[in-house]
Amino acid sequence: MKNWLVILFTLVYTDIYAQGDAIIGVWFTEENKGMVEFFKREGKYFGKIIWLKEPNDEETGKPHVDENNPEERLQSRPIIGMEVMLDFVYDAEDEAWTDGTAYDPESGDSYSCKITMSDDNTLRVRGYIGFTLIGRTDIWKRKAF
Repeated sequence: MKNWLVILFTLVYTDIYAQGDAIIGVWFTEENKGMVEFFKREGKYFGKIIWLKEPNDEETGKPHVDENNPEERLQSRPIIGMEVMLDFVYDAEDEAWTDGTAYDPESGDSYSCKITMSDDNTLRVRGYIGFTLIGRTDIWKRKAF
């Protein structure tokens, strides 16, 4: 009987673990302005910008930097390679990645964020301030390889 309980627990845990890892991969942001790669580090999920449709500033010809960041010391860091989705955990009951923050380099603002999957290739990224009712949802599509 103990062996069956161990096997059952292992199967359930493995299924939840696999569901959480479903976010791992490369995603096109809304309007295909960029690509974000999600990865797992120390049990949490993060996303970094790996591609921009317009990687260079049209005035300077140089790569875009985080010029709108409220912290002056961060305003010179490149946008490509920047982690913008931070500290998400998978909530199996809610089938969502929660407790994370999303940073928008276009505005320099950070938002609480909740991510759900509509299907295997579609993310609903909801950024909000305070309550999830007050915010905006973007639709991201998985990059096919």
